Amino acid sequence: MKLKNLPWIPFAFFAIAIGLYPLLYLLIDMQSNGLLHSKPKAVLNNSIWSTAFYIHITFGGLALLIGWTQFSARLRQRYLNMHRLVGKIYVIAVALSSIAGLYIAFFATGGLVCVLGFGFLAIIWLISNVMGYSTIRQGHVLLHQKWMICNYALTFAAVTLRVWLPLLIMFVYHDFVPAYRVVSWLCWVPNLIVALLIITRRNNALRPLTA
Repeated sequence: MKLKNLPWIPFAFFAIAIGLYPLLYLLIDMQSNGLLHSKPKAVLNNSIWSTAFYIHITFGGLALLIGWTQFSARLRQRYLNMHRLVGKIYVIAVALSSIAGLYIAFFATGGLVCVLGFGFLAIIWLISNVMGYSTIRQGHVLLHQKWMICNYALTFAAVTLRVWLPLLIMFVYHDFVPAYRVVSWLCWVPNLIVALLIITRRNNALRPLTA
């Protein structure tokens, strides 16, 4: 295995692990555990909220689970039709999850800070998804790749949220709500910055040398 491929191992591992995480909600009662534990009964008993929540985690998990494979140049070259099929499934999954996520963001634990944090995440996630799809439909491959790098960085917020939240609770705030307020932004803003840095590096690599 080449050294440059080593970062793919933890990247793929977390994408698969957290992508499968929504299955727990189907197998066990999660209302006394995890993020649902912080929700009031009025919200948990709201059928519209519950439907939006399960749409969000199910399709968000699916997008996380399959999306990382789209960045493998080897897979794209060998299985182009599969790449396109998985891409279409990913776009639909993100669209459904982001719209549902925007709705449930208005009920976020932690007040306005979390409403804005998760709300902006859902909006930018949806916009970048639409732009990624529209640019490839127009034949703009490089623009498509840039938009999808940003989009999957936002999809990966499902992973970084679950990394940062317990760390903030254990070592900084020792309480869920203040940690959750911070993580509503921390789970995606750094991801987006990293994505933009990757895009900038790619642009520099593609830029022709001048005399």
